[in-house]
Amino acid sequence: MAATGQGRASARVKVGGRGETNVATGLPVLDHLLTTLAFYASFDLALEVEPGSAEMEITTAARSLGEALNDPLRADGARGHGSAVVPADEALAHVALEASGRPLLVSNVDLSQARIAGLAGDLAARFLEELAQTSGLTLHVRLVEGKDTQHVLEAIFKALGVALAQACRPRRRRDE
Repeated sequence: MAATGQGRASARVKVGGRGETNVATGLPVLDHLLTTLAFYASFDLALEVEPGSAEMEITTAARSLGEALNDPLRADGARGHGSAVVPADEALAHVALEASGRPLLVSNVDLSQARIAGLAGDLAARFLEELAQTSGLTLHVRLVEGKDTQHVLEAIFKALGVALAQACRPRRRRDE
């Protein structure tokens, strides 16, 4: 396990995998969302976070994932950008991102009043902000439609997975 400044964690990402996961953040809802992200990205993801407060676990998981994605996002020939619109039941989310080196989260999603699996506050905003900062992403998240908090979160993490997969995918050469 490596220290991230917020807590101890280890994360490994294999881009172009089969969506296999071994995720243990201490928060079942976050484990589910990260498993969903990995499935939609076709990333093999191993992520383990040392137990602590819920806020520390969210921050540490995001930071660890961001650090693990730094190399694939900036690999020679990687596209470095991606965009996806993905539904989850009545919810529809659009995520666009660029490995710009200028971390920024722009979002119209406000789940600050939601209680997600007993957690107060905006789980998604905390996670996405830390992910953007750590991986140097310009990250735009738009909720097009959605009322059910779980469906909104699933749509966001599905779209994030697809957009990350696109960003890590090699660019097509002009001669192809």
